[in-house]
Amino acid sequence: MPPRSPKDWSLLLVLGAMWGSSFMFNKLGVASVPPATVVAGRLAIGAAILLVMVYALGKKLPKPGRAWAPYAVLALLGNCVPFYLITWGQQTVDSALAGILMAAMPLVTLVLAHFLVQGEHMTRNRAGGFVLGFCGIVLLIGPAALAGFGGPALHVVSQLAILGGALCYAGNSVLARLTLNGGVLVASAGTLLVASAVMLPLALMLDRPWTLKPDFSSIAAIIWLGIGPTAIATLCYYKLIGSAGPTFMSLVNYLSPAVAVFLGVTLLGEHPGIEAYAGLALILCGIAFSQLRRAA
Repeated sequence: MPPRSPKDWSLLLVLGAMWGSSFMFNKLGVASVPPATVVAGRLAIGAAILLVMVYALGKKLPKPGRAWAPYAVLALLGNCVPFYLITWGQQTVDSALAGILMAAMPLVTLVLAHFLVQGEHMTRNRAGGFVLGFCGIVLLIGPAALAGFGGPALHVVSQLAILGGALCYAGNSVLARLTLNGGVLVASAGTLLVASAVMLPLALMLDRPWTLKPDFSSIAAIIWLGIGPTAIATLCYYKLIGSAGPTFMSLVNYLSPAVAVFLGVTLLGEHPGIEAYAGLALILCGIAFSQLRRAA
């Protein structure tokens, strides 16, 4: 396993910031806007931003044909399905339990990459690091949050929906490594364009958005979701997948809870206890341990 470059680590940190903020903004979005419209809105904004960048830099999208097949698969597996499942689930599931459920992604990615991606074989350090990081997430969020698992049928289905989103992300990260070669900006724009084309008609049919009366916070949340966790994050995501692989990229799911704590302290005036800081320490140790190379 080659050492990771400072650029790889920078991309990972940006992804952690973008995706870590998405749970809070999803919650604000669905407060007055149905999930399908939230997802369609963020995808349309993200696609528009990346399309402007593509043509501003003199690049072009592929002509209609087989070249769009990978974009279609990645759009469904990496955008449409997980975005909707997670956003729908967060109507009833709090962010603490959602974070624990999303932490399943790196574990699934580790197994898939071991079998499907050359150079991503399971090692003792990787396995130990992932287990350590997962324990850190549980400690960070609080063992009491786990007690929320179960309960009314709708709550259970919502939890399973978020877990399904995490599994989609895991499969998508491996598939992206196997199918995309170069052209990160074009691939990102093409993927979001396909995802928008799928979700916009669905939102129109399900939600009739012209009848909605969204509040300002929901509108602002959807705009940020389109700019940051969708447009910027998609660029960073495909770039990181290509340069460092899906297993390394999946470490972002250990950083996202740290972003949530930071936002809570600085913006919401929360005061995490000693367990939160101990959890962060475990997460960082798990990341470092998983990246250690065994001596020959």
